[in-house]
Amino acid sequence: MASNFSFPPLAPEQIAEALHTYGLAPTANLRAEDIANPQPDLLPAVISNFLATVVDPTGADDLDGQLGFDALASLDNPEHYREGIRVLRLHKRANAFLESIQFPGFTLRDLLRPDPRRLVQVLSALINFLYYRDEKLALLQPIIHEFPNLDERCMELNAKIAEHQKAIADQELAAQMEVPMVQQLEAEVNSLKQKLVEYNKKQLALRANATAINDKKEETHRKISKSDFELVKLAQENSKLLSKIVQSPEKLQRALEEKKTARAELKNAEKIAMQSVQEKTATLEIYSKGYEKLSKHSSKIQALQEQFTATKALEKEVKARKAKISDESVEIMALDTKTIEWDGKVHEMEECVKAKEKERDQIVADENQKLAALRSEVEWKLKCLEPRERKVEETIAKATKLCAEVDSTRTDAAEELRLIYAKFQQIGHAFTCYKDNFKSFLEQVDERTPAAPLPEKRIATWRR
Repeated sequence: MASNFSFPPLAPEQIAEALHTYGLAPTANLRAEDIANPQPDLLPAVISNFLATVVDPTGADDLDGQLGFDALASLDNPEHYREGIRVLRLHKRANAFLESIQFPGFTLRDLLRPDPRRLVQVLSALINFLYYRDEKLALLQPIIHEFPNLDERCMELNAKIAEHQKAIADQELAAQMEVPMVQQLEAEVNSLKQKLVEYNKKQLALRANATAINDKKEETHRKISKSDFELVKLAQENSKLLSKIVQSPEKLQRALEEKKTARAELKNAEKIAMQSVQEKTATLEIYSKGYEKLSKHSSKIQALQEQFTATKALEKEVKARKAKISDESVEIMALDTKTIEWDGKVHEMEECVKAKEKERDQIVADENQKLAALRSEVEWKLKCLEPRERKVEETIAKATKLCAEVDSTRTDAAEELRLIYAKFQQIGHAFTCYKDNFKSFLEQVDERTPAAPLPEKRIATWRR
């Protein structure tokens, strides 16, 4: 959290207003007088609220946490040290935070019994940090507005992921529940396959027997057709012999003997034909019985085939469910990739924000350095100007004093001039009066003594 910013001391009124604004005031009626004349519990309460709301709002590092067994074993009465341990934890966390914002030298005395000046410095540092954070968050608002509703989108994706994970779990649970049924069906399918193999073997044997019987049947048919052909031939010969009866008894006797022999042969052939017919009927009966057996076996085979088709349908259903599970797993993988992409984007945004913060910190550090150099230069110039200011003030004081003296002398001179002018006017008025009187006197004198002029010296004295 290292940053470069200044924390000039604020007035108690500004500190009280800022504490109420940020919700860090320990009481609702905190005033500037309470900061100017602080109580011992003011700073610990403000720092506790600051750490709880600003530094660690999740409450991961609780000040009232329980001690471990090793720490409890090293203390005689742990309940006596509870408040002291809480104060030490508070001081440790506050000191770490203040050092991170380049405000070192925060001691335990500053926490428990601070003087007003030190309290104002610490609270000014905290409030300036809050102002600094608000300014930087305001600078980051345009970057946040570039990706609107990011939290809602992340929440929607998380909800969809949770739904798909729940569906996957339900599907896995259903698959696990169907495992015994599938195993039983697989055992039945295997047994049916074995039976089908056996029935196929039996069917092949029966087909071989049927082909042998068909061969025998064809052979008997050939023999029957052959005997029929011989009978027809003998009948034709008999008809020829009858037509060729001669008158000689010897020839007739020979012909009769030949006929007898032929008849005997015919009887023998008839017996053979009857035997062949009986054999054929027996073979037909055998064929009919074999056909009945084959029909029974075929019905059983059809039943087995139906069971086999049913097992195939079950296998297809199992394959379809497996394919569905694989499709859902693919969708889940796609969602995982999307979440990874969003995490990457969030990470990129965080890196961008960190880069912006670093750039901002660098700019602020440069500006602070320039400000510090300018401030030191201004302070040096002010120090150099202080004696000149004193001289100017002294000269201004002297000038104002001289101006006052000049004003006073000017007023006195104006008053004297006014008095002199009034006296001059009186003298002039008196002179005019005297001149008029003397002129009238001279006229009278001239009237009385016209031939006796006055001497020039006397006239001059009178004119004076």
